[in-house]
Amino acid sequence: MHPEVKSDKPGHCPECGMNLVPEKKKKEFNKSRLYNNRGSSMAKPSGHAGHKTSSFLGKFWISLILTIPILAYSDLPEALFSWQFPAFVGSRYLALILGSIVFFYSGWVFLMGAWHELRARLPGMMTLIAIAVSAAYFFSVGSVISGSEHTLFWELATLITIMLLGHYIEMKSVQSAQGALKELSKLLPDMAEVLRGGNSISIPLAELKVGDVVFVRPGAKIPADGKVVEGKSEVNESAVTGESKPILKSEGSEVIAGTLNADGSLKIQVTKIGEHTFLAGVMKLVQEAQSSKSRLQVLSDRAAFYLTLIAITVGVITFAAWLSGGSGASFAIERLVAVLVIACPHALGLAVPLIASISTTLAAKNGFLVKQRMALESARNIDIILFDKTGTLTTGEYGVEKVVAAPNQKESDVIQLAASVDSHSEHFVSKAIVRYAKDKNIPLLPIEDFKRISGKGVSASVQGKRILAGGEAILSEIPNSKFQTPKEIGLSAGQGKTIIYAIADENIIGFIVLGDIIRNESREAIAGLKAMGIKTAMVTGDSEEVAKWVADELEIDEYFARVLPGEKSEKVKLLQSKGLKVAMVGDGINDAPALTQADLGIAIGAGTNVAVESAGIILVRNDPRDIPKIIKLSRLTYAKMIQNLWWATGYNIIAMPLAAGVLVSYGILLQPAVSAVLMSLSTVIVSVNAVLLKRRVL
Repeated sequence: MHPEVKSDKPGHCPECGMNLVPEKKKKEFNKSRLYNNRGSSMAKPSGHAGHKTSSFLGKFWISLILTIPILAYSDLPEALFSWQFPAFVGSRYLALILGSIVFFYSGWVFLMGAWHELRARLPGMMTLIAIAVSAAYFFSVGSVISGSEHTLFWELATLITIMLLGHYIEMKSVQSAQGALKELSKLLPDMAEVLRGGNSISIPLAELKVGDVVFVRPGAKIPADGKVVEGKSEVNESAVTGESKPILKSEGSEVIAGTLNADGSLKIQVTKIGEHTFLAGVMKLVQEAQSSKSRLQVLSDRAAFYLTLIAITVGVITFAAWLSGGSGASFAIERLVAVLVIACPHALGLAVPLIASISTTLAAKNGFLVKQRMALESARNIDIILFDKTGTLTTGEYGVEKVVAAPNQKESDVIQLAASVDSHSEHFVSKAIVRYAKDKNIPLLPIEDFKRISGKGVSASVQGKRILAGGEAILSEIPNSKFQTPKEIGLSAGQGKTIIYAIADENIIGFIVLGDIIRNESREAIAGLKAMGIKTAMVTGDSEEVAKWVADELEIDEYFARVLPGEKSEKVKLLQSKGLKVAMVGDGINDAPALTQADLGIAIGAGTNVAVESAGIILVRNDPRDIPKIIKLSRLTYAKMIQNLWWATGYNIIAMPLAAGVLVSYGILLQPAVSAVLMSLSTVIVSVNAVLLKRRVL
């Protein structure tokens, strides 16, 4: 339909949704476009040469205007109203002249579409339409030349007119469904304000260079990936990551191109441009997903091909049967045209690609990227999800879980004294305690005589008191202490937690429990999966005690402890050997073998790392709550695909025999124009049903 549309890989026409056919000579993809077209990483030439959606509407109006006089001077007025329009000199040739204009001008797009399908050896919808309108036209021309009154010009004109209108309505639906890349490209501004030589100048986005410092005003869009070098402001990243809450950015924070700055000003040093940006990576993954095929799409493509062959066969048999039965060439060709039109497999060809395209976009809006459609399709059948613990179920950072104060002591005092001493230490445990104090807005006190006690902890003088902070070994510094450790501290130690003792003047004043903190989002994710009937498992390199504690806290069904990175894939195989379909969730680096082995690999794409090759789906926000959304979207997508496939194929079971005239003896007969209406209607219904997926909340 749109022979000028070109792409560097298989996929679908962005105008009409039809399969792109391979060229004999594949042209080199121009990589210089990767950052043009408002930053679109996968920009491709449109060059529709008059075959845009608006062109179909224009051809429709011309065809409609010309069809009116063709109908007026056909045999319909006399047959319906026993009345004829007044004849004039040459009126006998009016239908021939106007019908020829309709055929060659308005119908030319169908003829060219058929030519490209046949040249690619992929006969389809355009082939059927071209055969139908060509048969009607050349039969009618022959009838006029031979002096016969039996022509099919009004059927031809109405058929092309209705087909053009149906395609216009359908293409509008397709465009709204396949606008993912266009919407992503709109996130970027046209210009960037760059600081050079002490001055601020505006330059086109394509002229940005790595190392440039851009100034982003309040309310403006961030033009490129970079790092904040000055300023503080909240940034709305919802359009890119799906995170609705604005993120506070200050010096050293990383920012993403296309996100929206709030009420503060930022100076940002550009670190990535063009195809290397996060947004370009997202766009690349979206396009890869849209050009990849699911099992159902492969099935629908094959069914559309065979339906075309069946339609041609049935059409030829119908024509031969009616002709040999003495019904006349006019009636026989009319039945041939009706059969070919009613069987056009456009609805079948669009049934799956439209929904797949919408689901890809819907996924991106909800914080995860579908790299392979097969991955999304397989998600609905997952029985168990295996989580890597660190960084997925837990924060991946050491932090304070709780503070237990000794009798007559305050928790805030325990943290204040311990954090004050630890503020001079570089140990990761000390840093975690100091960070906790700052988060709780507990001020640090000045210290003197700081000392690091090797293998034990730290000590210093705070307000005239000798303060010690460290592990159990620090107790050797106060041999006369008789304080009994609380039971809850013993339980925490048994779970593999780190226990820090806070001591003031040789008296234990409290305990600080640290560990890899469980994320609140993990609890919601596990609960959501359980509600969907999906089991959960966890794999970690931590000790049995730590693994059991996390599993018990989150109510995980099964866990594997002390597992080395290279052994994780073996745990996936173990679960698969039980007959389970396994999804693996990991960071895509040391979990790559396990992600590949699993039936579904889900990679953590935290920050700007979205190019994880070992997974089919990528979590942009590093939020496990998005995993139930993947399962739900997979189930919704599959249900919609099945609905569309049934509709696209089911109506042919009834409509094709009616078009062939099997019930003509009962007065039931589908005219070619009616067949065109039904075919177009089926395609529009399939498109609308697909678009309804957009309204579903994950």
